[in-house]
Amino acid sequence: MSTIEIAAFVLGVINVALVVRRSIWNYPFALVMVLLYARIFYDAKLYSDALLQFFFFAVNLYGWWAWGRAAASEGTIVVERMTMRVRLGWAVGVAVAIIVWASLVQRYTDAALPWWDATAAIVSVAAQIMLSRRLLENWVLWIAVDILSIGLYAVKGLWLTMALYVIFLLLAVWGLIDWRRAERRQAAA
Repeated sequence: MSTIEIAAFVLGVINVALVVRRSIWNYPFALVMVLLYARIFYDAKLYSDALLQFFFFAVNLYGWWAWGRAAASEGTIVVERMTMRVRLGWAVGVAVAIIVWASLVQRYTDAALPWWDATAAIVSVAAQIMLSRRLLENWVLWIAVDILSIGLYAVKGLWLTMALYVIFLLLAVWGLIDWRRAERRQAAA
């Protein structure tokens, strides 16, 4: 357990707790956290996770802008939901992306656990995009990512990061419940 992992852990807990509360202030914490995790995952030869952090950085910048714009026009962060057709499209896209990315990582790198790592990374990409768009379904994907990641980081001996993903899992369940309540309040208003 390194100092950088401890700092990333603390920033991660703050970040996700703020996301659950639909606070736009989650984004500064997320930006620093993902940069720290890029280094941690690169050192652990979890290349999909390391590259994912740079994607997260860019999408967090977009999310900060999008949430700020939504809050300015609507007065609050409004929860939205996908149609069944859109969900199916996302599911197919995610499955194809996992197969393509994991195959490439397995073939061209010395990555540890390329399929497991790639699956968690690709599902994370989808979840982060959905979160930036304030889609309720992001929490279902984060729950899946957290479960996958807990095992992955345990296998790699990243114990504090594994503990963070246990906390992320609890926060994701809370987020799903809280965002469903917010959606119901919006519908009633």
